[in-house]
Amino acid sequence: MDFNFSLVANSMPLLLEGAIVTIKITLISVGLGLFIGLFAGIARLAQFWPIRTLAAVYVDFIRGTPLLVQIFIMYFALPIITGMRVDPFIAAITACSINSGAYVAEIFRAGIESIDKGQMEAGRSLGMSWGQTMRYIIVPQAFKRVIPPLGNEFIAMLKDSSLVSVIGFEELTRRGQLIIARTYGSLEIWISVAFIYLIMTLTISRLVAYLERRYKIDDKY
Repeated sequence: MDFNFSLVANSMPLLLEGAIVTIKITLISVGLGLFIGLFAGIARLAQFWPIRTLAAVYVDFIRGTPLLVQIFIMYFALPIITGMRVDPFIAAITACSINSGAYVAEIFRAGIESIDKGQMEAGRSLGMSWGQTMRYIIVPQAFKRVIPPLGNEFIAMLKDSSLVSVIGFEELTRRGQLIIARTYGSLEIWISVAFIYLIMTLTISRLVAYLERRYKIDDKY
């Protein structure tokens, strides 16, 4: 079977537009997920048990159900409950952000628990509250330690964002599907889509490795 390079060249502008949309979805979702995850991760360790329980329920439910099902709930089930149509972009961002937040919560929880317990005791001995000690002493140290797993979460979300194609949102994978429906060039298009994903994930991996080295160097001074 001949490989149609001209089809790849002609389709690349549309695929790259889809890749930009994929990056936007990932950046927004992981960005919101960082805020959600930070608060949920701290809540997992809260002294007030109802908050700790609510955070645990959120994390366990999201991590225990597929992202695809969560997207379906946001796009198909939520309009039935509210009576309002949900825009595909809003549904995609909401589902991906909530999903990312649950995984980020566990990353931050593990990072915080890796900090020596003496740090908390030192903060409390200085008259700081539990929240102040977390904010000014524990979390800044934990953040440096969670850079690698946060990078892995970013890469995972970049790839998982392809699932939003099921609700018709035109990111990279959906663009590939539409081009194949028109040209029947499955081999060429899917290889091109895979190559673009590979370039994006390798770039992120290199960036995360750079940040990890930089923070390790900063810790020495």
